[in-house]
Amino acid sequence: MAAAEVLDFADGGFRFVKGVFPYSAGVAPHPGFTLERARFRRVVPLAEGFAAIAAHLKARGRPLTALAACELRSPAPFTDEGFAEFNRGYVATLAEWNLFRDGINPVARSNLAPLVRPPREPGFHAFSYTMPAVSAPASFVIAGSGEAPEGRSNYRDHIVRKGDTSPAGLLEKACWVIAEQERRLNALGFGWAEVTATQIYTVHDIHPFVESELVACGADAGGITWHYVRPPVVDLAYEMDCRAVATELVI
Repeated sequence: MAAAEVLDFADGGFRFVKGVFPYSAGVAPHPGFTLERARFRRVVPLAEGFAAIAAHLKARGRPLTALAACELRSPAPFTDEGFAEFNRGYVATLAEWNLFRDGINPVARSNLAPLVRPPREPGFHAFSYTMPAVSAPASFVIAGSGEAPEGRSNYRDHIVRKGDTSPAGLLEKACWVIAEQERRLNALGFGWAEVTATQIYTVHDIHPFVESELVACGADAGGITWHYVRPPVVDLAYEMDCRAVATELVI
C-alpha cells in the first residue's frame, strides 16, 4: 500500500489523510480542537441533511468548513458508474461550502446500503465536526474502506476475492480492510488503543474471524458495532471504519 499523505485544512481546524475525489481517508483535529459526532434519529435525505448540518454547525458557533466527516446511507449498492455520478453531486455541495478545493477533498466519509428497511433515497446517518477544546483527549475519524484499493479506474476489477463470501474469502477481505484501517490510523499518529468505536459493515457472518483478527489486533478497544448493511458498490462485501470521539449526540 502507498504511503499516506497527511495535509492540513486550517479553515476547519483539522488535518486529513489525502484520499480520493469523494472523500479523505481520515481526519484528526488540530491542537485546540476536538471532534464531535452527531447522529440523526433517521436517515435524512441528502439535501435536507446538508441543511440540517449547516443549521447545527451555526447553532454550535462553527463555520461550514468545520464539517470533517459524513456517514451516509443509500437505497442499494451502486454500480461503479452510478457511484461516480452520485459522488459528483455530493462533492458539489462540499465545493459550495468551500471544503472541496483544488481537486482535494478533506472530508472523510462512509456510505452504506441497508439490506433491510433501506432509505428511499441517499441521505445522512451521521456527521462529525471540529469544536474548540482545551486539553481534549485524542480524537479522529477514519473513513470507511471496503476490500478494494481506492483511486483506481473502477472497483469491480480490483476487489479482493471478488464474489467469494466463503469463510476463507471473507477472512481475506477482512484482513485487507483491517490493514488499510491501520494504515490510515498510523498516518495520523494513532493505533487501535485510542479507538472508541469500530464499525463493521457487512451482511455476511463475521464470527469466524472476530477473535483471530479484530480482537487480536485490538480493534475491539472501544467495542465493535456490526451494521447489517452492504458496502456502497456492487460486489464489495465487507467494510469497516473507526473513530475516537468523546462527545456523540443524537439529533
